[in-house]
Parts: sequence; C-alpha cells; structure tokens
Amino acid sequence: MPATPRRPRSDALQNRERLLEVAARAFAEQGLDTAPAAIAKQAGVGVGTLYRHFPTREALIDAAYRRQLTRVCDKAADLVARHPAAEATRTWMAHFIDYATAKSGMSAALNTVIASGVDPYADSRALLTDAVATLLEAGARDGSLRPDVTADDVLLLMGGIAYSVQHGTKEQAGRLVDLLMDALTKKSTESTTS
Repeated sequence: MPATPRRPRSDALQNRERLLEVAARAFAEQGLDTAPAAIAKQAGVGVGTLYRHFPTREALIDAAYRRQLTRVCDKAADLVARHPAAEATRTWMAHFIDYATAKSGMSAALNTVIASGVDPYADSRALLTDAVATLLEAGARDGSLRPDVTADDVLLLMGGIAYSVQHGTKEQAGRLVDLLMDALTKKSTESTTS
C-alpha cells in the first residue's frame, strides 16, 4: 500500500516562505552574485534547509519570482473586498509597480532559469490579466471605473509604466499611474454622448 504524502509542517512552510522572501529581495538587489548561504543566513535557516526546499539556484529563483507574482495577483481580490474598486485599483497598481521593479532587478537571475529550460513566465500573463479583470469588473459593478476598458489594455499600459521606472523615477511612475486612473474613471465617449 503506497504511503500517503505527509503535509508539510508549519515550521517548514514558514522556513520556505522566509527563504522566498529573502531570495526575491536578494536577487532583485544583487542579481546572481547572491550566495545561497547568505540567503539562508538572512532567512534564519541553515543552508541544508535551503537546498532541501530548492535543490538548485534556478529552482530558488523560479520559486521566488512565482511567489512575488502570486502575491501581487492575490492582492487584487483582497483589495476589492476591502475598498471601493477605484481605490483598490490605484492601490493595486502601486503594488504592481513594486513587483515589476523587483522583477526587473531579477532579470539576469531569471535568464539563468530560462537557460535551464524552465519558463518562469509561463503563467504570468494569465494571472496578471485575471487580477486586473477582477479590479475592472468590480469598478464596472460599482460604477467607479469605465466598463469599456479591457484587462489586456490596462496590463499593457501598466507594463509601459513599469518599464518607465527603469529610465525615470518612482515619482514619475506614480504620476503616470494617476493619469491612467484618470482615464479609467472617466466615462467612455459613447456613454457621455448618449
């Protein structure tokens, strides 16, 4: 009779989460120069624990990136549950800019993951589109956001704003997000002329 898999212990899950949090920050700030032993030390675990969860550097980078992506996407539903849709959307956009900035810092590390044959971006577009759709649908329901804008359009604009952070400042990105929010909260031309 095959053994049923054991559920991970809560301390093992906490160790894994700390490792991913520290790794995402370290790879974003220092790139591939980050030593696994340094990540383990900052997370408060031994290097053996790190390798037990993530047997290769690429596995750690991939998991850290996916965790950041999941966290930013999950914020959309949480924000909509606690705030009016327009406010939730503006707040989510700030989180997205932070995520995109960290992802940009991790680009060299993510390239090593891709070179190893793993596509860390495989689910990114779908998860982000779903998150934006959650926000836009809530805004259409409460009347705070235009109903004629697609999640793909907003995501493309957000990508452009995130890209601008690399060449501008975070303050400029904030102003661009404000401009986008202004466009999202205006009624469509068709509805204002009817």
